[in-house]
Amino acid sequence: MAIKSSTSTPDYIGLVRFLIQPFLESPESLSIDCETSPTRNRVWIRIAFDNADKGKVFGRGGRNIQAIRTCVSAAAQLVGQSVYLDIYGSNSDRDGLSLDEDTAERLPPPRARDRQINVNNSGSNRPNFIKPRTRQA
Repeated sequence: MAIKSSTSTPDYIGLVRFLIQPFLESPESLSIDCETSPTRNRVWIRIAFDNADKGKVFGRGGRNIQAIRTCVSAAAQLVGQSVYLDIYGSNSDRDGLSLDEDTAERLPPPRARDRQINVNNSGSNRPNFIKPRTRQA
């Protein structure tokens, strides 16, 4: 149940600018477009900035951009709206939220020689990790 306030809609552009500019090397490169649908109580915010600042804005694992989305979403919920924050140049869409996690650096899966699975006497499969050999001098 959304709480409707008697105040007007939040200043989404000002809020997004306030939250994102500290991460940018050149804050003047930030471009924000806000589109409101009064019949559906939805707001679409599209932002663009220099590609060099993308890592700082997204943060490790997308933490920064997710915190920004949470703040903007909280402001929208106060007036009974839902908000979608899209980042220009982002590749993936996830429930209306563009988060560039698909291109984030990921660790490779463990190699087959790093682990060995044996069947125990009880019949259950448990991984038995091989200890690295140490050289004696």
